[in-house]
Amino acid sequence: MKKIVLTAVLLFIGAVSFAQTADELKAEKAAKKDSIAAIQGRLGAIQAKLDAMPGWKKGAFGTIGGSISSFNNWYAQGTPNNNSGNIGFTVNAFANLKEEKFFWRNSANVNLAWVKLDDKDTDADSEKFEGTTDVFTITSLYGHKLSEKFAISGLAEYRTTILNNFNNPGYLDLGVGATWTPIQDLVVVIHPLNYNFVFSDNDTVFESSLGAKIVADYTRKIGAVNFKSNLSIFQSYKSSDLSNLTWTNSFGYTLWKMIGVGFDFGLRSNKQEALNYALGQYDATAVPAQTVPDFKNVDNKLQTYWMLGLNYAF
Repeated sequence: MKKIVLTAVLLFIGAVSFAQTADELKAEKAAKKDSIAAIQGRLGAIQAKLDAMPGWKKGAFGTIGGSISSFNNWYAQGTPNNNSGNIGFTVNAFANLKEEKFFWRNSANVNLAWVKLDDKDTDADSEKFEGTTDVFTITSLYGHKLSEKFAISGLAEYRTTILNNFNNPGYLDLGVGATWTPIQDLVVVIHPLNYNFVFSDNDTVFESSLGAKIVADYTRKIGAVNFKSNLSIFQSYKSSDLSNLTWTNSFGYTLWKMIGVGFDFGLRSNKQEALNYALGQYDATAVPAQTVPDFKNVDNKLQTYWMLGLNYAF
């Protein structure tokens, strides 16, 4: 009986001690969390002051994604024996100069992806990785400040593909107007005088024209999160058929050291590209006869892409 009582007392004492220890540890953890939050707040304030200082600010982050697979005698699909793989990457880089009277902002966005399907039952398929996603954009914006939020500015923006049909088409926007920076990381460009040069072998579809250019760019790093969103719009004064819009977005979340998870997606509307593609699919020998595509009947579907993969912050 004495042993049972002694054991019960010891267990009770141990439970009370554990409860006290757990409560103490929780209290200590809460105090450390408060300390970490205070430190992060101070670091954020210091970083904000550094960002506001004159001089160059440079940075880059990107996403890489890929997969491989192999099937043998998987009869439920059209190609039961195959090896396949895909890989893609995105790089967002910037170099911005900020001075008391002017600024010069430069950025580049590259998004490339390849895919390969090897059908083991035939030798007629391609042995190469075929390009799928193909985006290349570089931008340079110079502004002379009228105030902290407004500036007279000049913009040069070049967009094309580099894996296939480099500079065919290629778009070069050159224009002047005003730039508005309502907050530190947001830049809004409004250029009513802009010429959109279009380079292409197909001069019957692609045409250069004068118009207005609007660009909105938001680039921000908050703790472990990198974020960039860029909207670029050209509105042609000659015809809405020559207008275009591109919106790209990149997110990166750092999980360990410089490695994390990244997600990219983009939208584009470009009637000239839609017509050029439709003409490439046109078959004049088809029965019944097809209607020749033109700007009036072409189906200008919204172009989209997205990619999810590992992220590396430089």
